[in-house]
Amino acid sequence: MGSLINQPTLALDFLACPKAIYDVVGAGMDGGRNSVGESQSIEMSGGGIVTASLEDCKIVSQEQLRYINKLGARLNGGFRYIVVPIPTDWFGPFPSVGKLPTPIMRGISHSDGSLFSDGSGYSQATVWGKFLADAALNAGQITVRVYGATRDIDGDWFSVQHAAKGWRAYRDWESFKIGSGTETVSGADVDYSDYQLSIQPPLRQAVTAGTRIEYARPRFVAKLKQGATLPLTIEAFFVTEQTIEFSEAF
Repeated sequence: MGSLINQPTLALDFLACPKAIYDVVGAGMDGGRNSVGESQSIEMSGGGIVTASLEDCKIVSQEQLRYINKLGARLNGGFRYIVVPIPTDWFGPFPSVGKLPTPIMRGISHSDGSLFSDGSGYSQATVWGKFLADAALNAGQITVRVYGATRDIDGDWFSVQHAAKGWRAYRDWESFKIGSGTETVSGADVDYSDYQLSIQPPLRQAVTAGTRIEYARPRFVAKLKQGATLPLTIEAFFVTEQTIEFSEAF
């Protein structure tokens, strides 16, 4: 089995897929029928598996074709892993810069106003969080503090980098705001709100208070979906459309 940590991140934007589908499947099972013949569903331990389907990726350039070929070599067989981002940029709780939602601020200069020699600067997430209390393995409810959000957290994906399980993605299905205020973080005053979140899937690994939560491009460690491969496909006019399917790795 491959390692779940220190895995490369899928170059999602480079693949130019017009449609991406993310879900949590296998969260329940049939629990038999009640006295009036109705089927009863019960939750499975573990709460399902996060999946992703990147549909009709437009493979046009030579660089994209080589990247797909490398991905196939790495991932075919299902025994190597990769980190898959979730593009929540448009609907996440992010501030707008130039009328566009901005999950990550780029081009941040040094303290003296200078940039790196290539003209680039630092980058920083605009919205992030942390656990306010310890949470056990398979916890379905957590208490968190979220910094910099422009609206209440409600129906959002986020991710946690676990020590052994690597990057894991979660989403809330119920949210209660329990407080708010301002905190000094790295010398700057940042607004925050505290929440009690009910999440799916449940936590993949126990966490301690203070563990960081990522809202900017949440992600999860994955492998190719069972039975799926990523072949090298060459079509006329050098335009190829490929669908890549992932499932959470364990």
